[in-house]
Amino acid sequence: MAKTNPGQFVRQVRQELAKVTWPSRKETGISTLMVFLMVFLAAIFFFVVDQVLAWGVQLIFGLGG
Repeated sequence: MAKTNPGQFVRQVRQELAKVTWPSRKETGISTLMVFLMVFLAAIFFFVVDQVLAWGVQLIFGLGG
């Protein structure tokens, strides 16, 4: 693997950084809201699954209540 000097490395990094397309403020906001929504839905889903499993274990083994 060829070694590059620090100056060449910095130039290459700047060239690659110029190719990046950054999301707009609106796209970032929408993505953030979607992440929060999916986290909320996943939390609700796993809470319901946990409650059903706890109920099933209690029913089968007669534990906790």
